[in-house]
Amino acid sequence: MSSPFDRVRDALPAEVRHLAEDVARAGGTLLVVGGWLRDTLRGETSQDLDLEIHGLAVDRITGLLGAKGFTPPVGRQFAVWRHTGLGLDVGLPHVTPGTTSLEASGPGAIEAALRGRDLTINAMAWDPRTDRLFDPLGGHADLRAGVLRAADPARFGEDPLRVLRTARLAAMLEATVDPELARQAHSLDLSALPVERVAGELRRILSLKQRPWRAIETLRALGQLHVFPLIAALEGVPQDPLWHPEGDVFVHTGLVVDRAASLAEGLSAERAEVLLWAALCHDLGKPSATQVGEEGRVRSLGHDVRGAALTLDWLESLRLGTTITRAVSTLVRHHLAPALFVGQEAGPRAYRRLARKLAADGLDMTDLERVARADHLGRTTEAARLGRFEAGDRFLERAEAARVSHGVRPDVVRAADWMRRGVAPGPVLGELLELAREIQDETGWEDSERIMRQVARVAHGEARRVARQVISGRASD
Repeated sequence: MSSPFDRVRDALPAEVRHLAEDVARAGGTLLVVGGWLRDTLRGETSQDLDLEIHGLAVDRITGLLGAKGFTPPVGRQFAVWRHTGLGLDVGLPHVTPGTTSLEASGPGAIEAALRGRDLTINAMAWDPRTDRLFDPLGGHADLRAGVLRAADPARFGEDPLRVLRTARLAAMLEATVDPELARQAHSLDLSALPVERVAGELRRILSLKQRPWRAIETLRALGQLHVFPLIAALEGVPQDPLWHPEGDVFVHTGLVVDRAASLAEGLSAERAEVLLWAALCHDLGKPSATQVGEEGRVRSLGHDVRGAALTLDWLESLRLGTTITRAVSTLVRHHLAPALFVGQEAGPRAYRRLARKLAADGLDMTDLERVARADHLGRTTEAARLGRFEAGDRFLERAEAARVSHGVRPDVVRAADWMRRGVAPGPVLGELLELAREIQDETGWEDSERIMRQVARVAHGEARRVARQVISGRASD
């Protein structure tokens, strides 16, 4: 049986060993640090290799790495040289801010640099030349024990984002947070963190393959859930126990997010991310929409509409980008549709209209059904326990029957059809195309002439006059 150290030795790319030799000839020391080392010691695979150079000045490092295809150093707080082809990042030691010990070398300097990292499990270093593990803070023992401790309590607070990272690693590693670290994390102020960094860490949390909600629970235990006010607002919001025996909206959302993580397996990275954000946001409207009646009946009418608006505002504030923001908001707005459509026996026209709305934001009916499935399985009902969502199955069957399960059909009537008959580009042409599209979705017709004749019957004003001229064979002005 191979040891953890054998795994590191075997997994290390030859390019890293060659680079370590070059750095040594220049008078420095190259070390493997960070998540790759941690995960390889655990027997897991990791893609991004983080390297660190000790004992050389920045200009010397830039010249050495530049000759090997690395970029010039980037980053405000810590300089990083990147080689995208090899997937390597090279950084500087994590020295105490304000010091000038970058060119120091030797075990003492290495330990000092490792103390500048966040957690002991990340404060290990591997020397590719000697195949030696530097572990002065007991990180490997903590990794095996599943305990998260600060590498140096005096320096942990240098970057408050470490609280979010701790929560993420607690979920990823199924680890516990050391009581001293928990007390320190509870006392830190995260309010000044740049929104991009907070959003980036939340994206990493949602990308966890198993139980990402555990990170949110850890954040709550650390007293820092308020960094996400809309998520914190879900705590204590009641739900009808008939449909939600699992508890309040916070508990339900956690189950939904974890279910979504399992449903995301095999999806593209883009679709998986949209699914996880939609799971996280799907009930954001409930705190403001929930009412408890005289008989104790809990209702949250309109929470889908309110939630879509809140989602749009929140994701815009996180600067996630227009594409993902609009897609997630649209899924939140319609996440009740699969069950409602099946329950109300909606016809093909309704399915085609819904598919058109989803397609406007790059989505299809399978995307929506996955969100609804996560919502329904993220409960403690008997059906959820058995993994059944029969309404979702029927929704997909009927979407397939309407030929819109994976997107909308192309427009039967196109701009060229009207323009060949004399309709000039402009507002009237746009109105005719929109009406033709509506008729196509309502009827399922595939005959362009038939649709255009119907446009001439139901259009109003100038659009109707032009459409009638087209149908009669007379070109419009």
